[in-house]
Amino acid sequence: MPHSAPKYRSIFISDVHLGSKGAQADLLCDFLKHNTCEKMYLVGDIIDGWRMKKKWYWPQSHTNVIRRVLTAAKRDTEVMYIIGNHDEFLRAFMRFHVSFGEIKIRNRFVHEGIDGKRYFVSHGDMFDGLMRGDLKWIMFVGDNLYNLLLWINIELNAVRRLLGLPYWSLSKALKSRTKRAVNFIHGFEEHVADYCKRKGYDGAICGHIHVAEIREIDGITYMNDGDWVESCTALVEHHSGEWEILDRSTKISNGKHLQSGS
Repeated sequence: MPHSAPKYRSIFISDVHLGSKGAQADLLCDFLKHNTCEKMYLVGDIIDGWRMKKKWYWPQSHTNVIRRVLTAAKRDTEVMYIIGNHDEFLRAFMRFHVSFGEIKIRNRFVHEGIDGKRYFVSHGDMFDGLMRGDLKWIMFVGDNLYNLLLWINIELNAVRRLLGLPYWSLSKALKSRTKRAVNFIHGFEEHVADYCKRKGYDGAICGHIHVAEIREIDGITYMNDGDWVESCTALVEHHSGEWEILDRSTKISNGKHLQSGS
């Protein structure tokens, strides 16, 4: 039986963090079920190797995400897995030019948009100064603090739900209201844009900082697909060439997902 035409030309997803309790796996499965594409980019931190080293956590819903991606690949969706810092264990296999079934695994990729532009695709950790040298330990500390915030967020939203209040992201609010966090995000974005300008790319697509964004920076189109822990966003390329961020965070309730459509 023939499949219907893909809804989008391309879908970009990152920072799913499968293997951690913060992953919104059910909601992502639902999203992938209703949104098909010709090209799917998994832009790093899909599997949270850092978290799984400390404690094994892998419910059926996380397996379902993997199955959904594999099914898409079998149905002629071109799937590229870009390695991030939390799934950096996969880099050990890069010299063997590894592919898992129909899924290609790369450190970075160049996406040629339907608009004729060349977009540099990477997770984004290569632009994070804390990921280099002796400062990397700070990232592990920050990861623990972030997971603590996620736990507080779940408990807080349990109370909000009882009061009939909508979902609210604590860490997202802290990022938007803390000057240092805002400066870090803007510095990261500008660093990415500067790299692309020097290398002759028209734009950049990344994840890593869990902040979805589309904006022009000094002639470079900077795009970040966000995450599937709290924001639940994906970057999509329409067949018309238009770019859009799809936001599914309104479907979250108490750290779980609500049934959704497309």
